[in-house]
Amino acid sequence: MGLGLGIVLIVLGLIFGLGVVNIPGLDQYVATETLGWILVAAGVLSIVLGLVMNKQRGETRHVEERHVDSRRDVV
Repeated sequence: MGLGLGIVLIVLGLIFGLGVVNIPGLDQYVATETLGWILVAAGVLSIVLGLVMNKQRGETRHVEERHVDSRRDVV
């Protein structure tokens, strides 16, 4: 999920940051270039964190312990 979200954020950030699309009236409320570069940074961070979490998940080990009770209850 982190990789896909990161790619989407980078694409949207580059669209806003480079001024590819100009939405009329949006500049009155939001600085679109700044918003775009913030989205790019968030996308890169999302990809990096996704890769780190995948690496940690792959290095985990699971140990199964079994304890046998040799005592028998005599009635």
